[in-house]
Amino acid sequence: MHQTLLALSALWRRVSPPVRGTLLIAAAALGFSAMHTMIRFLSGDLHAFQIAFFRNFFGLVVLLPTLLGRGFRRLRTDRLALHVGRSLLQLCSMLLFFTALGLAPLARVSALSFTAPLFATLGAILFLGERVHARRTVALSVGLLGALVVLRPTGEIDTGTIMVVLASAVWAVALLMIKVISRTDSTITLALYMGLLMAPMSLLPALFVWRWPAPADYLWLFVMGLVGVLSHLAMGQAFREADATIVLPVDFTRLIWASLLGFVFFQEIPALSTWIGGGLIFASATFIAYRESRLD
Repeated sequence: MHQTLLALSALWRRVSPPVRGTLLIAAAALGFSAMHTMIRFLSGDLHAFQIAFFRNFFGLVVLLPTLLGRGFRRLRTDRLALHVGRSLLQLCSMLLFFTALGLAPLARVSALSFTAPLFATLGAILFLGERVHARRTVALSVGLLGALVVLRPTGEIDTGTIMVVLASAVWAVALLMIKVISRTDSTITLALYMGLLMAPMSLLPALFVWRWPAPADYLWLFVMGLVGVLSHLAMGQAFREADATIVLPVDFTRLIWASLLGFVFFQEIPALSTWIGGGLIFASATFIAYRESRLD
């Protein structure tokens, strides 16, 4: 077994960074879609606040060997206040998003989640003083148009859809904070603080709606936490391996996986507006990432 792992590690190192980044982001997209499907299943028996707590708790359990195996050096940081603020915002986004997964179709939730980078770009312009270029303005406008297509303002907008948009907006602020923290702290440090802070933070709202899960649910809750952590780590490493312009287009497969899983397990057929709007949103976010990489 050990020899097999060494051989796989050597093979992985021989693969070019762009290919590694592409494979990692593809795995993350599948992982997030699988996690969202499990959340949707579990929401039939458990409140979204409880699911969020177990996601954070078991995610921390998965990360503990990393912390114990390498000592507490991973926790060294000069940005503790930012870690706390980011965790609070991420928890608010998670509670909204997990609730939405139990209310709205998976494909629509996935499509609207792509608006987070657009909100982050808008926030960077408004609060960080970043310059507004004409192409960025056009890209943001296209992204907004895509969101409107998904929302279909001529029809009835459900509560779950509104929650996804709110979750994306809050997550965008957390993304700006992560952008600042990642200048000095590693992906593992970010993940460890996320687990250490968000697990106890998420317990408080969960207590107000608490009911003990069925024995079989604990397995799914653990798998959900495991898949969530691995997907976050894979996505973070993907952006370290290759430029965002290389890996971001592959992230669009989340919409494909969400549509497939939603159809297989929940008999959901995505509306054409979800695909068109999701494509516009994703194209906008990808173009903004491309422009930022060129300007850097």
